[in-house]
Amino acid sequence: MELSSIKDLNNLSNRIQKIILPGDVLFLYGEIGVGKTTFARQLIHNFEVKYKIENSEVLSPTFNLLFEYEIKNFFIMHYDFYRLKNKIEIKNLGIFENLDKNIILIEWPELIENKPNNRIELFFEYSKNMNKRIINIKGQGKWKDYEFEKE
Repeated sequence: MELSSIKDLNNLSNRIQKIILPGDVLFLYGEIGVGKTTFARQLIHNFEVKYKIENSEVLSPTFNLLFEYEIKNFFIMHYDFYRLKNKIEIKNLGIFENLDKNIILIEWPELIENKPNNRIELFFEYSKNMNKRIINIKGQGKWKDYEFEKE
């Protein structure tokens, strides 16, 4: 899927926001600056709009590793593992504890060994001219046959 504007990215995040629930995990792959945090921000804002919550300042959790956003009766846990160096650091975080009560977004999930079965993986890439983004979406588990690119 090719996206040429923030509006396109927001439309994608809005479609995904409408289908995910607590217990779902999204892995966001891609180079620095390609749009992972922007996607996470728009997804979180879409949930806040849905539940009439004032928009949060959604920043990249690169240095904090985690920012939490309370959305009605669940949390969105937004992780960024860019600075982590090994798999042991991830094991100590307990990221999938209470999975059924949270939606989990993880930027840079490459070091995770035991990935949850039910997850959505978004692969962000720059287009050849760098003005557009290409996003490939792959579902696992309950999302395996879902057509994410269908409007």
